[in-house]
Amino acid sequence: MRIEAGTSPVVDFGMMKVIVLVVMAISAAAGAGAPAIEPGFTSLFNGKDLTGWKVSGPAESFTIRDGAIVANGQASHAYYDGSFRNHSFRNFELKVDVMTRAGSNGGVYVLTEFQDVGGNERASGHFPSKGFEIQVNNSHGDRIKTGSLYHVVDILDESPAKDDEWFTETITVKGDTIVVKVNEKQVVEWTQTADWNGGREGPGRKITGPGTIALQAHDPKSTVFYKNIRIKPLD
Repeated sequence: MRIEAGTSPVVDFGMMKVIVLVVMAISAAAGAGAPAIEPGFTSLFNGKDLTGWKVSGPAESFTIRDGAIVANGQASHAYYDGSFRNHSFRNFELKVDVMTRAGSNGGVYVLTEFQDVGGNERASGHFPSKGFEIQVNNSHGDRIKTGSLYHVVDILDESPAKDDEWFTETITVKGDTIVVKVNEKQVVEWTQTADWNGGREGPGRKITGPGTIALQAHDPKSTVFYKNIRIKPLD
């Protein structure tokens, strides 16, 4: 706006338009990577650092990039250790946005607990011996693909998601039933029976009580991105 002596104010609409566009661009940039959380959900990851998370295994296997947790390195697990519900969840709906690079392997654990050294040893390292792993694998050599309830209900060979594209894993635990969806399409529904003994993974792979969430770094050749980690308690 220009005001000259003895004249009425003159509005410079061109300059105002430029200012409005600049403000809009700044607002969009500030909001990038921080989408709105669905009603009833609470975010477990601040998009900036691993505050509220505790790593078992080499800490350098987890870094933060563009609002996502990047898992790449020796076998390691980041456990949610924050204050929400004292990181203890029994009946819940968990949503995690995930992206893989070609040939990568990862996973999301539920009903687990922190272990300095995972009790299940595999060729690539130590893995949690308590809780259930929901597989992340679109093109890694392991035949068990994305969305599998690992070694409980396995989806073989054909993945419901693709590398280099964000997809959402939704994991619902209610009572003795676990349901897994990939991009809102149900791929697993499993109910624990009275005689279930944990199967191939041992007695820790049973629904017995509450636990926390963990993210997997599988091996140095795998790169998996996790973001928008949010949970809705159902009890």
